[in-house]
Amino acid sequence: MFKKITLILLLLAIISCKKTETPKKEKIKAADWLIGKWENVTPQGTLTETWNKVNDSTFQGSSFFIKGKDTIHFETITLQQKGEILTYNATVKGQNNDEAVAFKLTNLTEKGLVFDNPKHDYPQKISYTKEANNSLKAEISGIQLGKPSSEKYLMTKK
Repeated sequence: MFKKITLILLLLAIISCKKTETPKKEKIKAADWLIGKWENVTPQGTLTETWNKVNDSTFQGSSFFIKGKDTIHFETITLQQKGEILTYNATVKGQNNDEAVAFKLTNLTEKGLVFDNPKHDYPQKISYTKEANNSLKAEISGIQLGKPSSEKYLMTKK
């Protein structure tokens, strides 16, 4: 009887000391290539997007478009994985009462991320595609004023 109790206590001690595994964040890990500073310079102005890793489940981004000395567009972005869901949360200054709009990941490949929110006015889709030579293509698309619309930005890593 003493041996059985000792064996049970030993097994309980081993189980209780077992390291608890953290959930894998594979989806956000697949987006690691976004981290850094990206830029698109045109005669109309400069678009800059910067991504930083906050922790193993969250990236923080900012995007702004500057024309001359004026900031025409500014937004903050949080890319966050909770469980199996990866969400792109964009807050655009002066829009949506400065509240974040959430887009859920709908397609993930080695070189691309696609986020959708069919209920948002515009855009309904945001995608990032890893291109050659340290560049990426960002695209927003959807229905705007009753017609299909899309805007593409080719950015280079700085």
